[in-house]
Formats: sequence, C-alpha cells, structure tokens
Amino acid sequence: MKNLLIIILLATFGLSVLAQQSDTLVKDEPAQHEQASQHQVQPKNKAEKPKEKSSFKMNKVIIGGSLGFSFGSVTSVRINPLLGYKLTPKLTTGVTGLYEYNSYDYYGYGRQSYSNYGGSVFSRFRFVPMAYLHAEFSYINYELSRLNNEKYRQGVPFIFLGGGFAQRIGRNTFAYGQILFDVLQDRNSPYSDWAPFYSVGVSVGF
Repeated sequence: MKNLLIIILLATFGLSVLAQQSDTLVKDEPAQHEQASQHQVQPKNKAEKPKEKSSFKMNKVIIGGSLGFSFGSVTSVRINPLLGYKLTPKLTTGVTGLYEYNSYDYYGYGRQSYSNYGGSVFSRFRFVPMAYLHAEFSYINYELSRLNNEKYRQGVPFIFLGGGFAQRIGRNTFAYGQILFDVLQDRNSPYSDWAPFYSVGVSVGF
C-alpha cells in the first residue's frame, strides 16, 4: 500500500514537471519569433521616383538661313543664319544673326568698304501648310560715312511684319521666300520709307 502511494506521488510530480516545461516552451516561442523578426531587413516603402522627361525635343528645332553675294564694281556678301523652335505645330519662334560686307568704288575716293552686323528675334505662324505670317524685331549696327569720309557706326531698330511661302525640297528641308515691311520707320534707317524687304533661304524643319 505504501509502495503504491509512493508510485502515484512520483507519477503526479513527473506530469507536473512536464506540464511546466511545455508551458515554458509555449511562452518563449513568441518572444523568440519576435526577436528573430527584429533582425529581418525591412522592405523599402519609398518607391524610386521616375526621372522627369525634358519637354525639349530635337525634332522641333529648326536651322537654316540665307546667304547672298555679288561681285564686281560693288562687292557684297551677306550671311543670315537662323535658329528656331516649334512651340506648336503652327507656331515657331527663334533668332537670326546678320553679317554684311560691302565694298565699292566711291568716285575720287577710291575703294570704300564697310561692315554691318546685328540680330533679331522672330515668330512665324503657319495659317496653311506652306504659307506663314512673320513678325520680327531686329537691331542692326551700320557702318556709315560722313561727307568728309569719316566713318562712324549707327544702331537702327526695325519691326518687320509680313509673310512668306515655303516649298519642300527634301524630306525635312524647305526653300522659302518672304517679303517684310518695316513698320517702325526709325529716322536713322538707311532705307526708303516702307521699302519692301525681300529674302530667300533654306531651312531644315520648317
């Protein structure tokens, strides 16, 4: 009887110890899981922003200009480069440059020469595919001579209004001709009042 009681007490004590160990394992498992999760690399929440694309496009750039020359008793060379950009399919804006060299025989004073240079800003609006309206502000520095043959320079502003016509001569190349009138009529202008200004040239992109 006494031996049976001792066996029952030992069995009960053993079950109690096993239950405590099992409970300890269950309690420790979440803590271990939490500890392990702290060592995990957190994913990046911030997505990389896409690079902003520039609105500038090379296929909208226009280059061109005109070149004129003559030789003989009067020698004249005129270079007029052009650089523009299509703001819309119909509206173009840009700048031009100017260099002009002239040489001629001036009665008893021998051969005379002078150079003019300047630049302008312009806008063109195509109201039909091959025709356009043109507005331009130009400033040209002229080399002039007084009666005593003394040379001096004079800057003259112009505001040109008019239009032109362009004809395709290649895949993206156009020949153009235009007629403009100076509506500012500055008193220092070397040209006659309301004299028309004709020009022809070539452009890529028109």
